[in-house]
Amino acid sequence: MKDRPTILDVAKQAGVSKSTVSLVLQGSPAVKEATRISVREAMAEIGYVYNRSAATLRSSSSGLIGLVINDLRNPFFTEFATLFQMELARNGFATVLANSDEDPELQSRMISSLVEHGVSGFIISPSYGGEQEALAVLSASNTPTLQVFRSLKSGDPQFPFVAPDYDRGGRLAAEHLLEMGCKRIAFLGGLEGRAVTEERMSGYLCVLAETGMEPIILTGQATRAFGKATTAKLRSEYPEVDGVICFNDLVALGVLSAGSELGVKIGTDLRVVGFDDIEDCQDCHPPLTSVSCNIPDFAKSTAEQILAWVKDGKVPNVTERSPVALMRRASSGA
Repeated sequence: MKDRPTILDVAKQAGVSKSTVSLVLQGSPAVKEATRISVREAMAEIGYVYNRSAATLRSSSSGLIGLVINDLRNPFFTEFATLFQMELARNGFATVLANSDEDPELQSRMISSLVEHGVSGFIISPSYGGEQEALAVLSASNTPTLQVFRSLKSGDPQFPFVAPDYDRGGRLAAEHLLEMGCKRIAFLGGLEGRAVTEERMSGYLCVLAETGMEPIILTGQATRAFGKATTAKLRSEYPEVDGVICFNDLVALGVLSAGSELGVKIGTDLRVVGFDDIEDCQDCHPPLTSVSCNIPDFAKSTAEQILAWVKDGKVPNVTERSPVALMRRASSGA
């Protein structure tokens, strides 16, 4: 017996993506009329029939929450995903985890797939780019969606956003380095023009403006390799810098690694502060001062909010910032 045509068969016949076919089936206004006609024609040609009753069943609470993360290689996101999954499990829900690997096209495909499998809600830390397609799928599905750490769209009550108070964290880091006697403070890492980079940098810039100190900003990939390479550049081009605030802990760990190779005494010659406070901060040498986003509490709160939305219809606040704190350790001389 010949298998029934699937949505993938329709996509192949029409020469479009699977997510585009999903949008047509859901009646989304985001699809152009010409594309809609092409997809409908392809459905007729191969005999595809949309099982609306199955879709209705999938739309009810399935006990599944989709967790879409932009980069699970980063231990910050891994720690969050692990703790979030454990919190959901304690409440009788299962987590379907997807890593977009900073690929917006892959992100849209995964979101479409999770919608088709009937997840009851989404937590998404999005990759950059392709915002409109991802938002169109999420909007058409009418699935409760909470954005964390980064946002596809801000200020939209359909997609509430919760993140640590990055601005406050940058301020705490800069004030701490000034208290430790730093005369020249640089900010390292984070891609230029990205909202999360600008937010993590904003507190640093405000503190420096208040003190009359000129900022030194070296943006780039938020990786250990960038931190290590940039430290050498910093020592040759800005030898007066005696304090650095890093976009995240990975960049800071790269700085610590470079310090030992360059003969720079971390904590005295160069005081270093990271951001996120991943578990490695306590075990590296020297231990890394970092802005803590309190991931255990953040994961618990995120789980509580999505469950309250899915189970009781309680929509989270449009925008919410969670508290941060500075964990002082030897890398800054504390």
